[in-house]
Amino acid sequence: MCKKTSLLLSILFLFLTSCSMPSSAPTLTPAPTLTALPIPTLTPVPTLTALPTETPIPVPERAKYTLNAVIDYDARTVVVDESIAYPNLTEQQLNAVTLAVEPNLWTDVFELTGISIDGAPVTTYTLNGQRLDISLSSFLKPKSILRLNIQYKLTLPLADQQDPNIARPSIFGYTKRQINLVNWYPFVVPYNNGEWTLHEPWFYGEHLVYEAADYEVFVRFADPASAPVVASSGFPEAAGESTRYTIESARAFVLSMSREFSVSSMQVGDVTVSSYFMGLTGKDGGQAVLQTSAQAVQLFSQRYGPYPHKTLSIAMADFKDSMEYSAFFYHSPLYYEQYDGTNSNYLTTIGVHETAHQWWFEQVGSDQAQQPWLDESLCTYSELVYYEHYYPNIVNDWWWPYRVNYYNPQGFADIPIYDGQGFRPYTNSAYFQGARFLNDLRGRIGDEAFFAFLQDYFAQGRGRILSTNDFFSILSQHTTTDYSDLVRQYFRHIYQ
Repeated sequence: MCKKTSLLLSILFLFLTSCSMPSSAPTLTPAPTLTALPIPTLTPVPTLTALPTETPIPVPERAKYTLNAVIDYDARTVVVDESIAYPNLTEQQLNAVTLAVEPNLWTDVFELTGISIDGAPVTTYTLNGQRLDISLSSFLKPKSILRLNIQYKLTLPLADQQDPNIARPSIFGYTKRQINLVNWYPFVVPYNNGEWTLHEPWFYGEHLVYEAADYEVFVRFADPASAPVVASSGFPEAAGESTRYTIESARAFVLSMSREFSVSSMQVGDVTVSSYFMGLTGKDGGQAVLQTSAQAVQLFSQRYGPYPHKTLSIAMADFKDSMEYSAFFYHSPLYYEQYDGTNSNYLTTIGVHETAHQWWFEQVGSDQAQQPWLDESLCTYSELVYYEHYYPNIVNDWWWPYRVNYYNPQGFADIPIYDGQGFRPYTNSAYFQGARFLNDLRGRIGDEAFFAFLQDYFAQGRGRILSTNDFFSILSQHTTTDYSDLVRQYFRHIYQ
């Protein structure tokens, strides 16, 4: 063996010696047993409650007028802050609204101090005569509400009286004994067939057309210690320094005030009828018209339909006219002076007529300028209904001869106020020819069908503005009797 080989063997021996296992294996320590970790109890995820569906705000059935008025009786001024919530009940988008502002027909009476919509001042408006047009910055969509605020001051005019054939009867303003606030606030006029209905004033008759609305009116006097007695359209309640008046579904809100008013009241069911009169000449008549109107409220509620308000006020006027408003009417002083203690007089018959307007005007509206017969003839005929029920012995002996036939009425019933050719020809046509038509119609179709028709006409028209076409359409649902000759006799147009 060579030296090189010997060296390799020595190295191999040493390597094997160093890598050999020991004679006994070491004792292994067992691995520790693992303790299971606890499984946490999971809190269940709560069930998510669905977000509530937003309930749409209902659109009111009619506009609401809120007026805050401060009246200085001696200075004859009224400062008003008026809010209007006007729902768009048309089926069209509106880019403007039109309001009637009757006080602006007088010079230096209506002072407009501000207009805003939703609190933002408005400058895009025009005021010409009785017409206030307000342009809107965005369309008023159907079933949405316009919130309008108007501030103004009234410096009341003298309510002077002239011949109704040459000048309009003046009620708004002041007299020596009275302040009368009629059509004293701006109001949104009806919208029909794409147009705002605002007719021009005329010498006689009524030119305004009113939508039914709700009213909340706060009245405060500058000098409470000398405040007058107030007759109103609404139900009065104390509200701090003010009196709060409320009425719903009304055509117009009226205030009449005088330091000379005496008042007497009577209850008819839940309705308080009140008569406001002045002086000794008004006392007997004031009691008589109170009794008359209370009887009429009871009768017409049975014959036509219920009276809707809590109150009915009758104010003796300090001007020569009688005139109806919502839950209110003026009665001419001439009738108080001529009252003879009987029921064969105009204090009674015109009192019944004006009370009947609480059905045919207040509840069933119409275009009083274009179709005045609708309310005036029904109210005239309601006088007959009253006399037939309470005083039948004077129907043929007094009512027909003196109330109607004395004037020998001629002409067509369905004339506008503008075609009347004078106060007497106008009333002969719209009032008396219309009443004759209704009487002839009743005789033709019979009492049962006639009064069933009036009740239905009232029910369908309540809170609405009806037309002559509506009148005959509803009538056709209650009779098959031919009355076409009566239509040709009393009407210049043929209605369906």
